[in-house]
Amino acid sequence: MHQAPVVAAILISGLAGASAQTAPAFSPSRANTGTVGVISGGADGTYIRIAADLANVLDGEDLRVLPMIGRGSLQNLRDIMFLRGVDIGIVQMDAREQLKAENLQDSAARRLRFITRLYNEEVHIIASREITDIRQLDGKKVNIDKAGSGTNLTSRLIFEKLGIKPEVTTFDQASSYAKLKSGEIQAAVYVAGRPVRAIAEFQTDGRFHLISIPFEGEIAESYFPARFTSEDYPQLVDRNQPTETLAVGSLLAVFNWPENSDRYSRVKRFVNAFFSHFDEFLQPGRHPKWKEVNLAADVPGWERVKPAQDWLDRAAAGNPSAEVQGFESFINSRGINVTAEQREALFRDFLAWQTDRQKVTRRSTRQD
Repeated sequence: MHQAPVVAAILISGLAGASAQTAPAFSPSRANTGTVGVISGGADGTYIRIAADLANVLDGEDLRVLPMIGRGSLQNLRDIMFLRGVDIGIVQMDAREQLKAENLQDSAARRLRFITRLYNEEVHIIASREITDIRQLDGKKVNIDKAGSGTNLTSRLIFEKLGIKPEVTTFDQASSYAKLKSGEIQAAVYVAGRPVRAIAEFQTDGRFHLISIPFEGEIAESYFPARFTSEDYPQLVDRNQPTETLAVGSLLAVFNWPENSDRYSRVKRFVNAFFSHFDEFLQPGRHPKWKEVNLAADVPGWERVKPAQDWLDRAAAGNPSAEVQGFESFINSRGINVTAEQREALFRDFLAWQTDRQKVTRRSTRQD
């Protein structure tokens, strides 16, 4: 009667010993070999969701992406340049210009490169419904996010170009929504790729809306026209009256590591994985902003990091993937004549369709 517990204990100890003998020893050096740090944005913004997508898609045995919460585009540039453990960051295209004021422009030209142009980020201005024109914000308290953030930078530039002089505050985004409701501030600006979850979930009680920004004068030289609809923000945009706004481009910036360095090898591993698996970012469940990304697009004033340029050059020089070859054969066999932009959009649809078919095939195989 008393032998069963003893036998069980012997078996358990034996299994534990076998597991200890067969399990590979943990290697700290191997754990760090393929790690890259990606600085993003606040917990409620689009940057952190994009960084999370990067980790979810690209993490594997040879590569690990560590998303980090950041403080906005300008600070992200400084972090990429000087902060240990930060290799890559998401920044606005207009942020590097502000480094001139800190005498960091020459250093930035040496230390910074870009991997790819990302998506456009829209300018959100939430205000009470009594404010119907952006010029009514002159003299009003308007929150433009913390110093060093992309929102702070872009807000100042836009108000300057429009000749509007609000009384700016620099609360963090989460605090600004509470201060809007209490009446401490009259408007809050946030530059981020739509839809922004925190803004979509902002409980307005019908008191607030997103106000329009005119696309005119010097504004047209630096920004793009954009629009919010009620599908983006049902509580902040009227169903039959879209809100016209502006957008600024964003990019994936990277430190310009020397080619013979360990961190250069990590960045190269990241770039190759990112470009080779880009179709996975277009699948359901990923942020919709991925659909705006053009991997080959140039960024004025920026130089592309060598591993990214090498990858694009190989693709253009006749070493396309099987997916590209299949797509080109299909297009040519049908005699389809489209623009470069239409061709790229069709190729993305083709990749999505191919992925769906592969999933169906795998499910069918498992059932068999």
